[in-house]
Amino acid sequence: MIKYKLKCKDCLKCFDSWFSSSKEFDKLIKLSLVDCKYCNSLNITKSLMSPNIIKKQNINSDIIENSKKLKVFKNKVKKYQKFIKKNLDYVGEDFAYEARSIHYSSKETSKGIYGKATKDEIKELNEEGIDIQTIPWLNENEN
Repeated sequence: MIKYKLKCKDCLKCFDSWFSSSKEFDKLIKLSLVDCKYCNSLNITKSLMSPNIIKKQNINSDIIENSKKLKVFKNKVKKYQKFIKKNLDYVGEDFAYEARSIHYSSKETSKGIYGKATKDEIKELNEEGIDIQTIPWLNENEN
């Protein structure tokens, strides 16, 4: 991600905007998809930006704090994963099919399922009224 200070050549006002890359900014400007947030003009240019300076001591304390938060988060995710593996059946790539089978079946199932689904499959399941949950999944070989 990159943040640019942009200037409107029509109203002469400046504003900040984020882009995924400098190439993406250039592409959006070329396609006339960047407009002034004040007057909606498409006559936009990048202006000079000052770098963001952070004191070294703040960086170290932020890194330590973020590292602790990440470790706590990963431990919680691993705990959820352990519970899921113990109590649910893994159906792998067939998750969407199996979820529909359970949802539309008149039989009661004793165990839930977990597996993998694409974003489109998740959207379709939600549209059908099938209650599913997504969680982040860590590979066992990750620290």
